[in-house]
Amino acid sequence: MREREKMLQLFATQTTESAGLSAEMKTFYDGCLIDNAEPHLVHEQFGDEYPIPQGKGKVIEFRKFSRLNKALTPLTEGVTPEGSTLTVTTSTATVQQYGDYIQMSDMLDMTALDHGVAQATRLLGAQAGLTLDSVAREVLNAGTNVLYAPKTVSGVETEVTSRKTLDKTSLLTPDLIYRAAAFLKTSLCDRIDGDYVAIIHPYVAYDLMRCEEWIDAHKYASPEQLYSGEIGKLGGVRFVESSEAKIWKDSTTPDGLAVFSTLVLGAHAYAKTAISGGGLTTIVKPLGYGEDPLNQRSSVGWKATSAVKRLSEEFMVRIESCSSRYSETAEAN
Repeated sequence: MREREKMLQLFATQTTESAGLSAEMKTFYDGCLIDNAEPHLVHEQFGDEYPIPQGKGKVIEFRKFSRLNKALTPLTEGVTPEGSTLTVTTSTATVQQYGDYIQMSDMLDMTALDHGVAQATRLLGAQAGLTLDSVAREVLNAGTNVLYAPKTVSGVETEVTSRKTLDKTSLLTPDLIYRAAAFLKTSLCDRIDGDYVAIIHPYVAYDLMRCEEWIDAHKYASPEQLYSGEIGKLGGVRFVESSEAKIWKDSTTPDGLAVFSTLVLGAHAYAKTAISGGGLTTIVKPLGYGEDPLNQRSSVGWKATSAVKRLSEEFMVRIESCSSRYSETAEAN
């Protein structure tokens, strides 16, 4: 038995009077949960982070300062120019709380082949990551800038102007990536670590990775500096693969076909926030907690506060396309 599982199981079977955890145990449990959550937190990872101090409420106001116009009028000797003024746009976000728990019995502890708390912590960590990632995904995919993959028949492209009019020939191509990158460049959007970043579904990546322009991640000059889930690069855009990338399959999509989102992001496109001290935490209750006179129940849970807000629409583009092999079988998420 691995050391981590031994420690988890030992605590699950303790019947102490204390309902809390020592600082050391809490750090250990939080680390265990976060280890299982982090691989799923794809959509959150490129946002600016603004924590709210405890006791300062649930609402945060973001301020966006508009760029200054070019100062093209020559100065007149001895004359002070009028100067410029700051233009500030404000938006607010309210943090929400998310969480879940698993309750276990003493009989499970005594009879299960696998160690209940260890397995519960793994499952809850994955659930927490997927939950928070989905919250961020829905916010980002409500952005206003969208490119639709054109229909292509015998090498001839036909422009598409809505999700409903896409078809199975509307695939993600290098040209669409170049167009998205060009839009971000003309918006004077800063890059993230030197490049733009795209979040792409594996079914769509399947089509793009077969293009000649594609560069696999392991061929980078510095492959040790990869993002989690990074698979390659094209046109100054680094691609992070996620099976949780947005999929639509409803009344807004072509009959019988799923439509996939590829988000192309620049720096400062969106922000994420949480109340300080209220991030992702583990809550473990030993046998005998609460109204449990016979020490029959223990539980493991997680809780987190989170909010995601789009800050600069012009710093993000959503590309909607189908997949050459999977649009008929993929399900909406």
